[in-house]
Amino acid sequence: MTATDLTVWIISALLAIGIGSSKYAKWKSRNKLVRELAAMDPERREKVLSRMNPEHAMEARQELMRRAFRNDCVSFDR
Repeated sequence: MTATDLTVWIISALLAIGIGSSKYAKWKSRNKLVRELAAMDPERREKVLSRMNPEHAMEARQELMRRAFRNDCVSFDR
């Protein structure tokens, strides 16, 4: 193994760690936002969503619907 190979492997590993940590941070912040939106009353939730970037607001609405559907399915199983 040459020094060039070692350098390429180290750079690749650092890049993969950086990409992974940024995706995790994005997921974590989105998850926190959705939890906060779910806890809000519907009028306030729509007000917050209307102020957001339309693309992010749509993602948040979809995640809220997914969570509501999942919770409904779990409640029927009991």
